[in-house]
Amino acid sequence: MLAKIKAIFLIVKDWILKQLKKVSPGAHAFKGAGIGLISGSLIFFLIETVGMVLNFRDPWILLLGLVIILAATLAAFLSNWLLKKWNELPRLFRVGLFIAVPLLLVTRLGDERILLFLILIFALLGAGLASLKKGYFPKLSTPKKVVVFLGTIVGLAGAIAFIYFLSIRGLEMKPIINAGKLAEDNIQVIQAPSPAEKGKYGINFFTYGSGKDIRREEFGEGVSYQTQSVDGTAFLDNWEGISGKYRTHYWGFDYRELPLNGRVWMPEGKGPFPLVLVVHGNHPMQDFSDPGYDYLGELLASRGFILVSVDENFLNGSWSDFPKGLDKENDARGWILLEHLRQWKDWSTDPQHELYQKVDLDKLALIGHSRGGEAVGHAAMLNQLDYYPDDASIRLNYHFNIQSIVAIAPVDGQYKPGSSLTKFENVSYLGIHGAQDADVESFDGAKQYERISFTDSAYRFKAGIYISGANHGQFNSSWGDNDILATFSGILNKKQLMDVKDQERVAEVFISAFLETTLNQKMEYLPLFADARKGRNWLPESIYLSQFEDSRSRFWAGYDEDYDIKTLTKGRQAVGKNLSVWREGEVIPKYGLKGTRAVFLGWNYEEFGQDTLEWEGTEKPILPDSVLSVYSLILDQNSFRPDSSSVLIFSLAESDESSNPKSSGKWVKNESNNENQNAEENSEETDLADEDEEEEKDDEKPLQPLDFNIELVDNEGEKIRFLLSDYSPLQRLIKSRVLKIQFLDEKDETESIFQFYQFDLNKFGSKNPLFDPAKLQEIHFIFDQSEAGVVVLDQVGLMPRLEN
Repeated sequence: MLAKIKAIFLIVKDWILKQLKKVSPGAHAFKGAGIGLISGSLIFFLIETVGMVLNFRDPWILLLGLVIILAATLAAFLSNWLLKKWNELPRLFRVGLFIAVPLLLVTRLGDERILLFLILIFALLGAGLASLKKGYFPKLSTPKKVVVFLGTIVGLAGAIAFIYFLSIRGLEMKPIINAGKLAEDNIQVIQAPSPAEKGKYGINFFTYGSGKDIRREEFGEGVSYQTQSVDGTAFLDNWEGISGKYRTHYWGFDYRELPLNGRVWMPEGKGPFPLVLVVHGNHPMQDFSDPGYDYLGELLASRGFILVSVDENFLNGSWSDFPKGLDKENDARGWILLEHLRQWKDWSTDPQHELYQKVDLDKLALIGHSRGGEAVGHAAMLNQLDYYPDDASIRLNYHFNIQSIVAIAPVDGQYKPGSSLTKFENVSYLGIHGAQDADVESFDGAKQYERISFTDSAYRFKAGIYISGANHGQFNSSWGDNDILATFSGILNKKQLMDVKDQERVAEVFISAFLETTLNQKMEYLPLFADARKGRNWLPESIYLSQFEDSRSRFWAGYDEDYDIKTLTKGRQAVGKNLSVWREGEVIPKYGLKGTRAVFLGWNYEEFGQDTLEWEGTEKPILPDSVLSVYSLILDQNSFRPDSSSVLIFSLAESDESSNPKSSGKWVKNESNNENQNAEENSEETDLADEDEEEEKDDEKPLQPLDFNIELVDNEGEKIRFLLSDYSPLQRLIKSRVLKIQFLDEKDETESIFQFYQFDLNKFGSKNPLFDPAKLQEIHFIFDQSEAGVVVLDQVGLMPRLEN
């Protein structure tokens, strides 16, 4: 029996091999495919190498490219020798494949599937062109001619498709409704000039530095004031080996002689003026980043601020960082900023110096972008310490009067003092981040935001601004829209990007207003940070989500105190009714942890309402108490209460988790009644076509913002009720696709971003004159305006009204 089966198998095998031989284009085609792989990958790699030379402005990259080509060729021949089992394939094809793979891996294409696609296309084109060679193609059998022709057409079509893929700016995404805009008529704009308007001051521009810079004349002989170098030995690792020697060769100094270089935009006049330092992030060190904040320098200097763009390019990464480059150097970035402040203090307090009394040393601020955005937090922390936290033999003792910090698209946790995350206190903070950031994809500034505390008597605040359409690089005028510095930047999806001038305007409005508020006490700009709609006449059209907390804010519920879902931070208890989701947990961004816990609340009326309830119209269904989902906070007698100046505040975000988590998994029970099951199946089959059509239409429509009622009850039982949408409906998750290939997966990048809510209780007094806010007893979140949803609630409390 086994012998018969084996014989049948051999007959089938022989037949298959004969059929394959009939259509196989032959060894000549495979040789051509190898040539195609080598040629195509070399062309792409050489374009990448030339692009790096232009982007990094360093011709030594050409030598590195040659080394990579030689290494790839050597590895290809070595791999070919080791994989002799591939001997049935022509040698040139194998060599071509082994050369193509490492070269295309080095080329930054964003996704391995693009690499595989290019290998296929190069092979098909090479095989097709070789097979179509005069004198060879006519000799092929008809089936082989068909295969050659089809393969060539597929290769050519693929090449054209890839060129088109790179050439288009991007693809359309499902539209999203700007929830805040729906209620913006309820929000009064700030009656003050735009903080992005140029001021009355003329501007003096100059540079200071070592005077010895071998790369830039403005920090060499062109400096107005010469500075002494500083020794970074205590703060830097890995300035050694081949990469360290090249770094020293390139800059002309090592870690023991770090320069204090700065570009200065100074107002004309006597002064003293507030001093603001801005520092760039990690970018190729050969492509200097410090000139990229000229637009901020010109604006702020015209408004009476000294702005210094600090040069820290010598701490940035380089193509030469192998096997290892500088690592965890962000404490050094922050420390250098403090050394710049020390230099400015020396100048401003020296009667013999031209900059004597030019700086108001009680009005200091730091701005950082990317790694610089983390570094300014480290600077704020180190400034408050007497000793370096990782080595007490290193004395710091700066204690400058830094009033405010701005972090633009910052990273977080690159340096950890004492193996923990940086914390500081009594400094106002502004974090800014874009939803289309392809470099730092998670809002890491919101993590630092959670670790800032206010303990003194001065008024301070912290804010976070999340901007739909903003990317990473366009905050720096020299970085642009190529967040990953890819030579083939067409792999990036730029369709949803803001115009570069609009993104710079966003930075100008928020940063200028922040500095005017925190350094010059122009409090008319303060409400902008709690609600960007108050500056809608100044800002480009976009979705802005604001987080806000000031030193006067007090909270009943912060959800960080314990794991009991029924206890509050300051109050008695929390109560949930008919909630499909009710849990406390960490808020999880795209990467890492946000560093705060919140309560997750979900509701779902789909099963109850089925097709009988209409949620799309203005009149919402009236639900019985037996199914109505409500979350309540019950205050005790020791809890603080509102006064005439109080506004109710909380932070809210949408969660992307299921609003009906018990519809699957362990919660589903097996039905034993086959008759009922069959009836359900028949019903489903009957409606299948209609449901598919409806789902298709629903997929094209933007999701409606979430809404619900809020009810307040005093200890006499008097109530007032108002809608979340009286201030703003809840913004649905802002989703992005930073790479075009993500459209193939239909994969959206998103995270829960908190939106700050504030309700002036005095304005709702007309709803019930008998209600007394000073006797507030219960707060109910009544989920009755949307059919289903999950929200994340945090920081429920009170703060004094922000006067507009």
